[in-house]
Amino acid sequence: MIGLIQRVSRASVTISGNTAGAIEQGLLVLLGVEQGDDASHVEALARKVCHYRVFADAQGKTNLNVQQIGGALLVVSQFTLCADTQKGLRPGFSKAAEPSQAQQLYQQFCQSCEGYGLRIATGEFGADMQVELVNDGPMTFWLQV
Repeated sequence: MIGLIQRVSRASVTISGNTAGAIEQGLLVLLGVEQGDDASHVEALARKVCHYRVFADAQGKTNLNVQQIGGALLVVSQFTLCADTQKGLRPGFSKAAEPSQAQQLYQQFCQSCEGYGLRIATGEFGADMQVELVNDGPMTFWLQV
């Protein structure tokens, strides 16, 4: 399971011209579900995302997590994170989980993060989405469990 997280001052996802989800300060989480991922991967990544210290404390050090700053998560499914790009000029997606399994684990991930007391906004699994964000820093991290 892959989480590409970006520290944002705001982010939103739009589907067919309508805003599906939006947050102010927090993390945009692009989530890729790979074959072989299961509930243990969901819990491990949710714990890591929710506790990852990427926000500044009073001294300007990145010592605070999204919970500690009262932030939110915008979670967007993105199977392209699972792409195999080692050969050729076209990505292969054989590492990505089947859509039904990926959707279930995506929903479990969102629920797990809610369990940490965070407000969660989402896109729509499998939809054609437009994501807008203001990357604060910029700070972007690839988390994989």
